[in-house]
Amino acid sequence: MPILFPSPIFGPIKSRRLGISLGINLMPADGKMCTFDCIYCECGLNANCRTQTKRPTREAVREALEAQLQQMQAKGEVPNVLTFAGNGEPTAHPDFSGIIDDTIALRNRYFPEAKVSVLSNATMLHRPQVVEALRKVDNNILKLDTVSNDYIHRVDCPAPNYDVARIIDQLCAFDGKLIIQTLFMKGTHNGLSVDNTGDAYVLPWLSALQRIHPEQVMIYTIDRATPVDGLEKATPDELNAIAEKVKKLGLQVSVSY
Repeated sequence: MPILFPSPIFGPIKSRRLGISLGINLMPADGKMCTFDCIYCECGLNANCRTQTKRPTREAVREALEAQLQQMQAKGEVPNVLTFAGNGEPTAHPDFSGIIDDTIALRNRYFPEAKVSVLSNATMLHRPQVVEALRKVDNNILKLDTVSNDYIHRVDCPAPNYDVARIIDQLCAFDGKLIIQTLFMKGTHNGLSVDNTGDAYVLPWLSALQRIHPEQVMIYTIDRATPVDGLEKATPDELNAIAEKVKKLGLQVSVSY
């Protein structure tokens, strides 16, 4: 069964990568709306998770977030991070930029030590207002599973006009103020390998990292049930070996098993 998150606020939860995280879901609670259709997504495939409701408005997000922050403050609960994630691509929300401004203001008022994080698949970087908003957050976490267009179209399933070379250029334009997030896995799908742990995928990805020069690289593998069969976790040894290669580039790296 797919895992769908409440909207617009969920948690706080313990994140593998971010600590105590209060989630902000800019998609409806009853389904998934995403510019990717990843075969490993815990929220399920887009076609199987159609929403019957609309995205929450900017006003609804602001009001719900402030109410939750007030409640946490009253209880003495302190979040490490306010994280935009949930049932789809957060930067696709038409008011994403304004919501980021509201979130930063509320963070500053209630928990000024908390970080604001955005988990994004980087498909909306052609929108200047999205780029401007991402430059304001503490953790601008952008996905790059590989530099192979064939692999991305087989596994992440973006729109047909998705071009990873263009995405890498857009990632470079952040001048290092970003975190790259990459999922490594093994197995097969529709009779084709989806193993991106070998040198054929890792070495070109490392070259892209040298160009992008992010503040940090987050590598991880499958954590929950996937909507398609045949996918396998990358092993700790495989992830650690990839992490060592990243470290040799002089980049910080974290590994989640």
